[in-house]
Amino acid sequence: MGKPKLTTADYDPAVLTAFNDVVRGGIDRRAFLKLVMAVTVSAFAASNIIESLLPNYAQTQYVSLAAPLINVEYLIYPSPDNWQGYVVSPSSEGKHPVVVVIPENMGRNPYVVDVARRLVKAGFLTLSPDALTSFGGWTSDDEGRTHQRTLDGEAMMDNWIAGIDYLNSHPKSTGAVGAVGFCYGGGVVSALATRLRDLKVGVAYYRRQASLENVPKIKAALCIQKGELDTWAMKGAAPYDAALQTASVEFESYVYPGAQHGFHNNSTPRFDEASANLSWQRTITFFNKHLRDNQPS
Repeated sequence: MGKPKLTTADYDPAVLTAFNDVVRGGIDRRAFLKLVMAVTVSAFAASNIIESLLPNYAQTQYVSLAAPLINVEYLIYPSPDNWQGYVVSPSSEGKHPVVVVIPENMGRNPYVVDVARRLVKAGFLTLSPDALTSFGGWTSDDEGRTHQRTLDGEAMMDNWIAGIDYLNSHPKSTGAVGAVGFCYGGGVVSALATRLRDLKVGVAYYRRQASLENVPKIKAALCIQKGELDTWAMKGAAPYDAALQTASVEFESYVYPGAQHGFHNNSTPRFDEASANLSWQRTITFFNKHLRDNQPS
């Protein structure tokens, strides 16, 4: 028998909080090691803890690259910086609602690629742009975070918007466009919702909210997913929900009890299977409601 799979219950909460800071780029590995050693008995134990929290992408694949009824294409889509896109479409005839998948702050890693395929299995045409195109694409999460920090935020937004435009004009698109993002990508979804009238629906996982003064600009329906123990995502959540309600934005906001930042990402022990499955069910239901039931005439 293999070693049992670790979960958040196996870690001191302070360790998980510090690891979330590493993932977001708030602290480096050296600072994380110092924090971990404060709650462990040795540097060896601390190193083992760090190693156990690193992603294991071999366990992320839910939908095989060779899955039937799925067409996969890598291409350079029209964008200011000629970003590469991972386009996945149902092989069935006809048009489909579309969803852009926006990664975390370390690039389009294998988890994000699989998320795109999961959406296609649910009947959506998807695009996941590669913000690290100029660096040759994703190679590791640590390197990806380092590279992405060197990119200009507004220039990146222009490329994400170009991805929305490209997918919206795709010959298999119905013209009903949504976006889902995780961590940094969730923040991009929130920002896109304040800028684009073509975006009908956005799903934002555990990320900062749009500024309250921009909430009245939001035309898209929003689904907001966050873990109860993710102090960063929870900060400002209540005022943001109140502002959305005041602005008559259609939204659903969920907090998953006992869940950490990154609870949907099944590559690390922060993964919470029950919360991930429920949140994904809600995501698909939300997309179906706003992209299928309200397709343009």
